[in-house]
Amino acid sequence: MPILLAGPQPAPIPLLRTAEVPHPERAVARGELARVRPGVYVPAEAWRDLAPWVRYLARVHAVALGYPDAVFSHESAAALMGLPVFGDPMVVHVLQNPLGRSRLASGIRVHTHRGEREILEIGGLLVTGILDTAVDLARSRHGAIGLSVADAALRADPSLEAAAMREGNEQRISKRGRAVARWALSRANRLAETALESVSRAVVEWLGFPEPALQVSFRTNDGGHDRSDMVWEPASVAGECDGGMKYDGRFGPAQDVIARQHARDARLRRHVRTVAHWGWHDVVPAAPLRDILIGAGLRPDAPEDTAALFSLRRALTATTRETNADGRDRG
Repeated sequence: MPILLAGPQPAPIPLLRTAEVPHPERAVARGELARVRPGVYVPAEAWRDLAPWVRYLARVHAVALGYPDAVFSHESAAALMGLPVFGDPMVVHVLQNPLGRSRLASGIRVHTHRGEREILEIGGLLVTGILDTAVDLARSRHGAIGLSVADAALRADPSLEAAAMREGNEQRISKRGRAVARWALSRANRLAETALESVSRAVVEWLGFPEPALQVSFRTNDGGHDRSDMVWEPASVAGECDGGMKYDGRFGPAQDVIARQHARDARLRRHVRTVAHWGWHDVVPAAPLRDILIGAGLRPDAPEDTAALFSLRRALTATTRETNADGRDRG
């Protein structure tokens, strides 16, 4: 049985209906309000300050105001369950009766489906179950995005196994996207802690480098442990996925964070030859990550998948570092 979430991710900003705002069009013209969708408005300044994926969560809640019985799917279900969302996908996804018609109107994509879907109620909203959400996105999105969601689904529900997601994909009546989904679902691993780690795993493979071990712990002199995101034991290389939040002040002054990182790297180098660091700006174009790994002493042992790397750039360039990273681009 899946773990039932106590409630969905809440609306990140006050949502105001037309009836609650006198003359909303005038408020929009004055720059006081922004329209999220027909009949739903938000404070404009607060809206501008929201991260793209947080804006998307607000869009989903805005649709729920008008369609309380909607069953949210794809990125919309992922947003409500706290799974990774890349940028602001803009379109809200809902399921329709199998006898209905798929369509896109007013920012809502209606999907028809054949076969069973698990539907969960969380906080009064209906969403596709976590397994079905992961399979939907693995079938319909870039492999790196599918892998990120599948990894996060395993972290969110400790009772869920990757084998169950693979089986769910194979058992669907529709063949559309089945073969595409196999790549991500066959690699899903709950040890990948953020979307950056998941996308990094994909790029490492497509660059032709050997597969790393994930979340390897090393004992420190005081009896504690340091854990590295990725380790290539034969080459004695550790890899650290550094997102932007590490240096934005929420973990203390940047110079203190850097000092702690240097001290940690020094401890890790008692166990490995070198420690490599990279972020979204290295992973999405791929070539910088290739240079970093080669500089650390790794060598590819398989041909590069140029098509996958090129399509990754197209899929993620507009949303580089714009992901809730499961979380939150934790760095």
